[in-house]
Amino acid sequence: MRTYQVYLIEEEFASHYFGREQLFFRLFQEYDRSNGEFQTILERQICFITKSIPKKKVQEEIYQDLVRKQEVILDEHTYFITEKRSKAKLEVFNRHLILEASGNYEAETVFFEILRKSATSYLAIDLPHNRFGWLKPIKERKFV
Repeated sequence: MRTYQVYLIEEEFASHYFGREQLFFRLFQEYDRSNGEFQTILERQICFITKSIPKKKVQEEIYQDLVRKQEVILDEHTYFITEKRSKAKLEVFNRHLILEASGNYEAETVFFEILRKSATSYLAIDLPHNRFGWLKPIKERKFV
């Protein structure tokens, strides 16, 4: 099973740290491993660099892309997709999303594509497997 935490990073930080995503990964990894006062400090840092999830926009995007096709089962802020050889569950929270997937990558890709279209700075982190990346890579600015 793959479990992704998906955060909407503030544009300023996303563009500044483009290419250095491992710094974000380490911050979330340290937060996951820590406790007490240190965890509180890391939580404040995470709140500073992330945006609130636009729940209504995410719900509308999911509805437009999937619910009309009856590919998704809705349960308040939880969405399920079952494809031929894969399953995915997306949970929407205030500051992050949790995507759990199993089987091949088909079902989770559907959710990633929907999120990718709605905002440019979503960062997906798979802590157990040490993987991370932008859902929509930010293009570097070219100065002439």
